[in-house]
Amino acid sequence: MLKHLPKFISMLATLAIVWNTTGYSQTRDLGGTGKLLDGIAAIVNDGVVLRSELNEQLEAVIANLENQQGQLPPRNVIESQVLERLIIQRIQLQRAERLGIRIPDEVLNSAITNVAQKNNVSFAEFPQVLAEEGIGYEAYRQELREQLTIDQLRQRDVASRILVSPSELESFLILQKDRDALNYDYDLSHILITVSSSASVKQIENAENLVSDIYQRVANGENFATLAVEFSQGQQTLNGGRLGWLKGEQLPTIFIQAASQLEKGEVSQPFRSSSGFHLILLNDFKGIEPILQDQIRVRHILIKTNEILDDDAAKEKLKTIREQIVNDGDFGAIASAVSEDVGSAQDGGDMGWTGSGFFVPEFEEVVNAMENDEISEPFKSRYGWHIVQFLGKRVFDNTNEIQRRQAISAIRNSKLSDEIELWVRQLRDEAFVELLFNYD
Repeated sequence: MLKHLPKFISMLATLAIVWNTTGYSQTRDLGGTGKLLDGIAAIVNDGVVLRSELNEQLEAVIANLENQQGQLPPRNVIESQVLERLIIQRIQLQRAERLGIRIPDEVLNSAITNVAQKNNVSFAEFPQVLAEEGIGYEAYRQELREQLTIDQLRQRDVASRILVSPSELESFLILQKDRDALNYDYDLSHILITVSSSASVKQIENAENLVSDIYQRVANGENFATLAVEFSQGQQTLNGGRLGWLKGEQLPTIFIQAASQLEKGEVSQPFRSSSGFHLILLNDFKGIEPILQDQIRVRHILIKTNEILDDDAAKEKLKTIREQIVNDGDFGAIASAVSEDVGSAQDGGDMGWTGSGFFVPEFEEVVNAMENDEISEPFKSRYGWHIVQFLGKRVFDNTNEIQRRQAISAIRNSKLSDEIELWVRQLRDEAFVELLFNYD
């Protein structure tokens, strides 16, 4: 008997929560059969899944399955699956609450605005659109808030901990480059030295020697088109071997592999296919447009306020430091000595090259108005008081860095589903769950 006492106490506590807390709607009205109209389907840790929640979800799932016109599993099987889903959802929401994860109204409203815009309606019109579909607006808000909460929890517990190894990243980037190459446009010229399927070893050797000789002559500066007219046996011989602009997907894979290794104006090493030996000249190509980013570089000195050093004192301290630098000081040396930004102080206050949006708005507003080598007057941000020296600006091709970030995100996403399943199973195994009815 004693071993069941914790469960019994938990159930009593849970019933008290359900009956006395507005967070759960529980009616004690009797139906015509003398049974409660609502009840508890399962106890989940210190919370519950109500029978009404289960029934509502069950009917929605059955309606959706019926719309797909497939044969339905037995109702008790569907009911069991729906209850398990509600239990797992409740466990995740309980964990999010313990960790203090909250979705503010402004974040929720922003998400609803995005959904409304995708449906070509305004935020104000959205409740009416939901009502026409038989969906209550408050219920929709609560469901969306819970989903956003779970998403944030999964980001914290799962996504942020998925590691991407250097070898995984490099392999992905190689595959991505091959996929991208199919969408590029190529302007190629081509020399073909044919070899028949019945060619002798000597004939193959002669063809290979000829294409190697042509390659060497091009490398020595002879005109590719002239040599194509003289030697090539391809369809575009009289056009100097020019194939013109073609999509990657229109070209043989072996041509793309050769062309993707070339710079504009370069000729490939000889390579062989079933038709013979080839040389490819890459006249031009159109690939992914470079991602250009306006960047600035600054260095700063940060002084933080505290119980002893208030805003006025911090500002005056920085004024003295600025005057010392302007007169005869070394900004970097002084920043290393006095700046309270641990991350940049070791580099003389240097923040490196950064793009728009990297700094907080109050900091970015100041630095964007500065000229080269200018030292700002003291100003305040949410981190404390600063003086900044503007070191320069540039337009930077950030394509490779963006592609690497996207690759890391894609690899993490490919692992996310399995990792979430493992995580959910662990949460479920660690939770106290008691079912309070049978599926008969």
